[in-house]
Amino acid sequence: MSSCSVVVLLCLATTASAATVTFAGIAYSGDSKSIPQRFPHSLKLEKSRTAAGLTLNAQLSSALASSKPAHFELNQTGLTSLKGQDQAIVVALLITGETVSAERFGSVAKLLTQVRAQAMFFDFKTMSVLRAYPFSFTHLDVIDHMPGNAEMQARFSTLYYGDQGKPGILNRFVDIVGAATIPEHVPRYLQVGQVKLSDEARAVLPEMLTRNPGDAETWLADLFAENLSSKTGVPLLPYSKGYAIGNVMSMRISDGEVFMLKLPEADYTIALDVPRFRKIKSGESAAGASYIYGAYAHVDIQEPVSGKHYLNADFKNGEVKLVPVTQSSVDDFPAYHDAIKGLFAKLSDNLAGNRTDWLSSATDTSGINKQITSTQELLKSCK
Repeated sequence: MSSCSVVVLLCLATTASAATVTFAGIAYSGDSKSIPQRFPHSLKLEKSRTAAGLTLNAQLSSALASSKPAHFELNQTGLTSLKGQDQAIVVALLITGETVSAERFGSVAKLLTQVRAQAMFFDFKTMSVLRAYPFSFTHLDVIDHMPGNAEMQARFSTLYYGDQGKPGILNRFVDIVGAATIPEHVPRYLQVGQVKLSDEARAVLPEMLTRNPGDAETWLADLFAENLSSKTGVPLLPYSKGYAIGNVMSMRISDGEVFMLKLPEADYTIALDVPRFRKIKSGESAAGASYIYGAYAHVDIQEPVSGKHYLNADFKNGEVKLVPVTQSSVDDFPAYHDAIKGLFAKLSDNLAGNRTDWLSSATDTSGINKQITSTQELLKSCK
């Protein structure tokens, strides 16, 4: 047999053994009755695109068709083709959170819009979550008036479609699916299982994150999970206190079908404790003042069964913000957001193998390099 024939046969064997994943479409997490109240702007965008003759699902399907996944075949014939099959894996773009904050500061208004989402893979027969890759898109505007409905919808269009070369929710999902893997063996599951936020730290958060119990904790869990997953390529189970009751989460596909998905027990859990934020003036001149906004967090990654701690350390991170003398009022939250996001991103970068000088200045924990190495091995087992 010629070498060319061997190559062809190997390619055919690889293609034949590739897993098949069915695309379910866009979905929304949580109780289906509360979806209109929790995702009003996303639903309005979806409705407007449908009225225009090109649904979000159709646009997403087209994008997926032109960017084939590297590790599995993608089936776009719909969920009805799976009924009766012994085994089937499904992926959905699961929208998990929608945040809007419009606040006036003197003569300007600050508008923050955000959509949080996950590329959710689940077993269609057992209705069990297999893995999830969290991500989000945030847009921050400073304008001279409070936004109307049309402007708000324009912002949400930006969240889904992107802005200035930065991919939005739809293309982020396509990119994640393109690189995602399906485990060939029983996977090990990683999950943010516990989040604590002190009263002192909670006091600096805006009303949008404190109006409902658990909103702030879910925000922190999502922020950490997104940074860890994007930096290391490791999937995480959803933060169960944010989306599930009794380890069962509800998900409604955009066509109206509701699924109840079971979350497996995590093999490794992440506990986050954010005790405080700090604002310190670091300089002043005729032009204005500079401030260091600090975030502090304790991160504990452990194996619940054995009680072994892989990472158990305090971290801090500071970000500098310049405030011009002409600015009469200051919204501190975006700077605090940058500080805690920077802490999670820089820690995740080190866990991805990119050791930086930040690590030695961010923690006084002895043996931190050994803990980082130990955690890296844990993360490899969860891919």
